[in-house]
Amino acid sequence: MTSTDRAPAPRWFLQALVYAGLTSAIVSSLGMLLVPSVAGEFGITVSAAQWMLTVNLLVGAVATPIMGRLADGPHTRRLLLVSLAVIFTGSVIATVATHFTIFLIGRALQGLLYGTVPVTIALARRHLSYSESQPAISTLSVTVSVGMGLGYPLTGLLAAGFGHRSAFAFAALFVATAAAGVWRFVPAGPDPLAPRTPLDLPGAVLLGVGLATLLLWISEAQGWGWTSPRALGALAVAVAALTAWGGHSVRTRHPLINLRVVRRPEVLLANATAIGLGTALYIGLSIASLVAQAPTDTGFGLAVPLMWAGFMMAPLSVGSFLANRVVRSLSRRVDMAAFLPIGAAVMTAASLLLWSAHGNFLTLALGMFLFGAGIGSGYAAMPALIARSVAVDQLGSAVSFNQVLRTVGGAVGAALSAAVLAAHPSESTYSTDEGITMAFGVGVLCCAAVMVALTGHAVARRRRGGASPGARR
Repeated sequence: MTSTDRAPAPRWFLQALVYAGLTSAIVSSLGMLLVPSVAGEFGITVSAAQWMLTVNLLVGAVATPIMGRLADGPHTRRLLLVSLAVIFTGSVIATVATHFTIFLIGRALQGLLYGTVPVTIALARRHLSYSESQPAISTLSVTVSVGMGLGYPLTGLLAAGFGHRSAFAFAALFVATAAAGVWRFVPAGPDPLAPRTPLDLPGAVLLGVGLATLLLWISEAQGWGWTSPRALGALAVAVAALTAWGGHSVRTRHPLINLRVVRRPEVLLANATAIGLGTALYIGLSIASLVAQAPTDTGFGLAVPLMWAGFMMAPLSVGSFLANRVVRSLSRRVDMAAFLPIGAAVMTAASLLLWSAHGNFLTLALGMFLFGAGIGSGYAAMPALIARSVAVDQLGSAVSFNQVLRTVGGAVGAALSAAVLAAHPSESTYSTDEGITMAFGVGVLCCAAVMVALTGHAVARRRRGGASPGARR
């Protein structure tokens, strides 16, 4: 059975999915910009307030592969609506919380945002024909980067004008309208053609524990000390759990993530790229945001007020949107795999620009635009490559695993940038210009390594005369 055996999707179906996918961008924009505001609100240190990012990331890493597997079942629409309801609840709790612990519970519930995009992609592949689903999947994949360029400026304006609670209240309103759109325009009822396979609960537990402890180690080992018992213990648990999960997954009949699918060449290529570009993107965004808001007496800061700091992300949105439109127009004539090295090359150019000349707002804006163009090209190609390499009933879990690897890459980028900045302390709470430059340099190395690997793969593939695999409908 294929998606063409189902009734055609109703009008506004794709628009409703894109709007729901933007939930991830809007809620994720309640992160880096608001850490100082949250610290001041609850009377805690900035390092303690960073847990609003960590707990959100941990829950997302655990929830995303489970949501991806459930998205392959018959109740994908219900899954999306329940997820949006949980994110809405978390947004409300974060809005009204009077204690930091309660606030963290809200942020934890918001962690389901990471799984919404894979679920919308599974719905698009299920209810659209193959030719219609390819550009739709590319569009849904870049909704996060496009939406960030809208969410960050809006977050900055709301937080500066009305306090950080207003930003969380807006997120709750946005999620509610997204759920209304899904309820109205996404076909209701269970999908009779979807497989009804049991959830791999042991695999979910092992993968959840492994990913959570791995991301906890990446995020916190710098503060704990890389050789401290706590850091080594977290790493040991992560390695043991992920190893056990891998062994379990190849033996069980219905694994949470089919590792035989993941190791297919195009899926493996997309997943490796997700880690590398996710690392480089987080380094570029976090360090550029720091440069924009740091005072001028640091030697590198631009002293941009919170109200306007979010607008630095606007060029990212423009670049992502334009690149996605180009990819969509060329996808029928150009192999989607070609857009991966192109995206990596553009991101390498952005990293080089930020590394060599990050001393003015125009340079930062241009760097963000190029980052957006690179992400718009590369991230649009990843799920399309996965979609044409796996069956419809495996797409949700395969794409969600790619999303998890993007998250892992972001956590690696956070740890690397934090380690570099910590190694270059200054008399203020900020790093030195040397530390900022070196952090941007790490981003250059990450992007360049991915670009070289992808280019080498493309050249080798061309020499072998390999054709694109047919779509598995």
